[in-house]
Amino acid sequence: MVDGRKIAILGAGRIGESLISGLLSSGWREPSEIAATGRRAERVAELRERHGIDATLSNHDAAAGAALVVIAVKPQDIDVLLGEIGGLILPEQTVLSVAAAIPTARIESRLSPGVPVVRAMPNTPSTVHEGIAGLCAGAHAGDEHLDLAEEALAHLGAVVRVSEASMDAITAVSGSGPAYFALLAEAMIEAGILLGLSREISTQLVVQTMFGTAKQLRDEKMHPVELREMVTSPGGTTIAAIRELEMAGVRAAFFNAIQAAMVRSRELAAGEQ
Repeated sequence: MVDGRKIAILGAGRIGESLISGLLSSGWREPSEIAATGRRAERVAELRERHGIDATLSNHDAAAGAALVVIAVKPQDIDVLLGEIGGLILPEQTVLSVAAAIPTARIESRLSPGVPVVRAMPNTPSTVHEGIAGLCAGAHAGDEHLDLAEEALAHLGAVVRVSEASMDAITAVSGSGPAYFALLAEAMIEAGILLGLSREISTQLVVQTMFGTAKQLRDEKMHPVELREMVTSPGGTTIAAIRELEMAGVRAAFFNAIQAAMVRSRELAAGEQ
């Protein structure tokens, strides 16, 4: 029998625990309605003590009867997990996978016929509930299954629905995106130090500038070109810097980098190492 309120989170690592935290802090679910699993007894005890949920080492026990079963294990562990729960999941349940680069067809092949599978690609800012996730439906998932998955993931940040064919692009742009911004922040911080600022001050300046710029783009719905032109005065300091960046091919480097990430995502989805 499926409990319409129960959510099982299999593999409660950083993203999984962030989802637990979001579901509970919003009041969308009570601790008694969430089950989670860990690989070690100490981790299970930690989850139980911190959140008051039903935590266990058994993926089978956690998934039994849950309306939403979230697969949050690492991609290399998904086949073992599906081997444990594959025959248990019913078509009345919804499986939501946040395992990177794993196609829905691969998951469906290990489950009973007709089980709805939804695939998502959240990113690391989800751990502070400021992430974004791409969401797509598998062969048996309808709007009601996407609605349930989106409502759960909305507690980690924003959600966009796409076709599965676009998931590799989602992975390349937003899944890997935090690393691009971190690399940019690292370079700007080092530049500030080169110019005589302390590491602490330079870091504070760069991080807050990135945060504020992102908030301005999002909340004021500004186009990036509009914001860039607003900051760039004729013959001023910013245009001198932009000229150097353009001469160095930074824009083209980003195009090439994100294209490479998408190609690699497709290779991983195809099972290539």
